[in-house]
Amino acid sequence: MKQEEIWDDDVARRYDTDSADHFATEVLAPTVDRLAELADGGAALEFAIGTGRVAVPLAERGVPVTGIELSPPMLEQLRAKADEASIPVVVGDMASATAPGEYTLVYLVYNTISNLLTQAEQVECFRNAARHLAPGGRFVIELWVPELRKLTPGQKATVGEADPGYILLDTYDVLRQHVVSHHFWFEDGAKQARLQRSPHRYIWPAELDLMAQLAGFELESRHADWDGAAFTADSPSHVSVYRIAPARSA
Repeated sequence: MKQEEIWDDDVARRYDTDSADHFATEVLAPTVDRLAELADGGAALEFAIGTGRVAVPLAERGVPVTGIELSPPMLEQLRAKADEASIPVVVGDMASATAPGEYTLVYLVYNTISNLLTQAEQVECFRNAARHLAPGGRFVIELWVPELRKLTPGQKATVGEADPGYILLDTYDVLRQHVVSHHFWFEDGAKQARLQRSPHRYIWPAELDLMAQLAGFELESRHADWDGAAFTADSPSHVSVYRIAPARSA
């Protein structure tokens, strides 16, 4: 299934509600604080801007934000919150679409680089970020760490979350580094669960760093979360900050 088929009208309408935990102040405030700091007074470009979960509060902090978004229905939801003058958006693929201008920060949050299903596309995403950045600019990626240690021999699935009303089941194809996330929502009064599937290509941190090097970046920092906790072997995710070389003086 193509990404533009996944992020359709139904998913876009439900997105903010289904992702409500990620809109919570304790989750969103550290994200916006850190991105505002990394923008360093310049403009920011969000790849896969979606419904504007991060872009809207970041723009409200005074950081000029532009977006790239593949899904017109997701963009329609963003437009209910911010108009084109406030947050301009280019419709296209984050691995190839071009936004006008130059930026001090490009960012890609909530595991979204894994929506690109080949290594080549993920490398091109880094290169696209590099093309948009001013010398010394930063590319920030928030990404989960593959949970392969949870897979016993012969097991192909892990339970990512199991909360009242929601279960996340991930099925792994370790040969291709692919994961299909199965999201089950159990709504009050409903006889059946609502299911959404999304395919991903998982990336190890070391592989991500090599992709960055191929695009001219160096790893500046890596933490376990937006609050700056230390990244360890047990961290389930990371926030990695890559920096492109500053301009050389004449």
